[in-house]
Amino acid sequence: MKRVALYTGSFDPVTNGHLDVIRHACRLADELVVGVGVHPGKAPMFTADERLALLEEVCGPIAAAEHCAFRTITFDDLAVWAAQRVGASLFIRGLRDGTDLDYEMQMAGMNAQMAPGVQTVFLPASTTVRPITATLVRQIAQMGGDVTSFVPPAVAKALAGKVKPKKV
Repeated sequence: MKRVALYTGSFDPVTNGHLDVIRHACRLADELVVGVGVHPGKAPMFTADERLALLEEVCGPIAAAEHCAFRTITFDDLAVWAAQRVGASLFIRGLRDGTDLDYEMQMAGMNAQMAPGVQTVFLPASTTVRPITATLVRQIAQMGGDVTSFVPPAVAKALAGKVKPKKV
């Protein structure tokens, strides 16, 4: 039986931390589906289509190197429903610290009640990417800072196209 995993998030933008989780997730599943959450109340820097394209560009080769099928989707409802639609038996969640663990444990419990057939797997972030968050990357980029050590080159280029250079 094919093992399908779903990793959800906003991925606005995709960071090296996300890539770390994706690399490890590809070793656990036959197919990894990355779900970009689309919420009408949020104003992301990148459109859903831009996020999907960046994920395909930077994560596709990682999945291929791990011999894992890879695809991306958008969803605007519950992650458990997205998991059911794609046939996932695993939720992939990355953990940076204890704060993440507390939140993710609550979410895993709720998801288990709604979709008992989907197991949550926590993947600890590698030490080199542990402090990276998409929120901080956006803030640094918007302030004219260098984000090249936090995101893949394609994402750094896309970010540069989204922000106006700061005058020094």
